[in-house]
Order: sequence, then C-alpha cells, then structure tokens
Amino acid sequence: MYYVIALFVIALDQLTKWLIVKNMELGESIPIIKGVLYITSHRNRGAAWGILEGQMWFFYGITVIFAGAVVYYIQRYAKRDRFLGISLGLILGGAIGNFIDRAWRQEVVDFIHTYIFTYNFPVFNVADSALCVGVALIVVQTLLEGKKAKE
Repeated sequence: MYYVIALFVIALDQLTKWLIVKNMELGESIPIIKGVLYITSHRNRGAAWGILEGQMWFFYGITVIFAGAVVYYIQRYAKRDRFLGISLGLILGGAIGNFIDRAWRQEVVDFIHTYIFTYNFPVFNVADSALCVGVALIVVQTLLEGKKAKE
C-alpha cells in the first residue's frame, strides 16, 4: 500500500509538471487567488531555494541513497506502523518525482507559487509538497510518541 502511495505521488507530480511544460511559457503566471496563490511556470536546477545549482550528479547519488533508506524503513518498520508507512510513501514518491525531473530534464519543474502574508514563498511542485507533508507527519508522530512515553 505504501508503494501505491508513492506511485500516486509520482504520477500526479509528473502529470502536473507535463501540463505546465506543455501549456505554459517559462515565467508565465496564472492567478488562482490573487495575492495568495498562482500557477507559475518555473525551473530549478538546484535543491530547495536553488541551493547547489547544477550539481546533478550529487543529487542523483543522494536521491538513490535516500530512496534506498526509505525503502528499507518501509520494509522494516511500516508493517507495524501504518502512519509511518504513509509518511514514508509520501516521502519516497516526492523524492522519486523530483529525481525523474533531474534525470530527464536536468532541472526540476516548479509551478505552485504562494504568498504567505507578504512573503513570496519559493515556487514548488507536487513532489516537494509530498516530501514536506511526509516529513511533517513523521515529526508529529515523533512528538506524540514522546509525549505518550513521558505519561
């Protein structure tokens, strides 16, 4: 089931990126909620916020190692902990979604552009969202387990 979650994230990520590449010019922006949410065609040759731009071989290696570790954790621990498995499925799908872009396009297609209050948040994509949600769920679970252990 956790690999199905990862496959769903990968499919949704790649479909949305394909739609952006095929239907929008680079830099084009469509307002969804004016001043808050836009669909903006953007490319990133680095990691989050453009760091380590152009270091594709580094990203390939890190992603393969990271994905291997996530699969190991799914196989080893997710069978006993469904919440962890869902979180890891989201993380795996997100990592592979961006890996596909780096391997195929030599850049990551980003398109979700938000303004949080007045902060112009960096443009991101479905894979980035899945990674962040998966990590946030693990943090929440860890905090709840820590609280439960204290009681």
